[in-house]
Amino acid sequence: MPTAKPSPRSRATGRVTLADVARAAGVSPITVSRALRGERAVDAELVARVQAAATDLGYVPDPAARALASRHSAQVVVLVPMLSNALFVDLLEAVQRTLRPAGFQMLMGVTHYDPAEEEVLLRELLLHRPAGLLVTGFERTEAAKKLIHQSQIPCVHLMETAGAEGVNSVGFSQKDAGAELTRHLLLRGRHRVIFAGAQLDPRTLQRLEGWRDEMTQAGLYHPELEWLDPAPSSMALGGRMLSDILDKHPDVDAIFFCNDDLAQGALLAASRLGIQVPERVAIAGFNDLTGSDQMVPTLTTVRTPRSEIGSAAASMLLALIRGETVEPRCVDLSYTLQVREST
Repeated sequence: MPTAKPSPRSRATGRVTLADVARAAGVSPITVSRALRGERAVDAELVARVQAAATDLGYVPDPAARALASRHSAQVVVLVPMLSNALFVDLLEAVQRTLRPAGFQMLMGVTHYDPAEEEVLLRELLLHRPAGLLVTGFERTEAAKKLIHQSQIPCVHLMETAGAEGVNSVGFSQKDAGAELTRHLLLRGRHRVIFAGAQLDPRTLQRLEGWRDEMTQAGLYHPELEWLDPAPSSMALGGRMLSDILDKHPDVDAIFFCNDDLAQGALLAASRLGIQVPERVAIAGFNDLTGSDQMVPTLTTVRTPRSEIGSAAASMLLALIRGETVEPRCVDLSYTLQVREST
């Protein structure tokens, strides 16, 4: 009887290999690798041929094998605190837009603002031998810092500039932004300005520090004006905060909310309760999230350049992966005070 034709699969694993795709497409294995990574240098006709062959054979790339063959993978680990805040979604979109044309993919982890969880994620994700790391901020466990350092993998820190000595970072001064928004409220004649913070992550506390410095310089600081709640930031919490703050401090004339979702919730609550904004109390937020310019009244806030940070940080990381010298190592993209009707 005639011998059956062998299927185009690895004898050891039964999987379709990159070499199988290369034979089917009539190209070299390196062309298959580049085409499937999305590198722009590959001719469009070759890309189409490779993709058709890969689809026909049911080829699934093996990231571990790719990492072993090239001594690094085509993956970049990106660690962010959460996805329920549009701030980090915008940042991730920009990172993706920058990495993909260069042939890299995101391997994402969500830390939930928990340093211990971030440490576990780093241990797990570094097993994939990523080409680079993008991490949020500088506050992490000593073990996590050591993991990053000893991995010798290029790393860029996101969203902050404070504490950036000797490391690569792209962000802005959270403290300066908090101070500028506070100065704006004081210049509008407000004297009892409360800082309302939730989540209490390092960046929120840096904004608090900026508010505290400005209030102290104006001779108006008092600890009771710090309204802090470790619960996750949300519109519902912002509404509750507004009601509770005005009940306990009826003389308050301005509230600086640490994030726009809190401030948006406060504006909605003020409308329900018949509280005039800004006549009775001025309300300001932070980050200029979607919808802040559509609130009634429109929300005064600080626009943070999260998309720009994502793009610049990913570009810096690509340069580091290529072995290029990056200068400056700390890039400050600043922020913009958006003065609207709520103050």
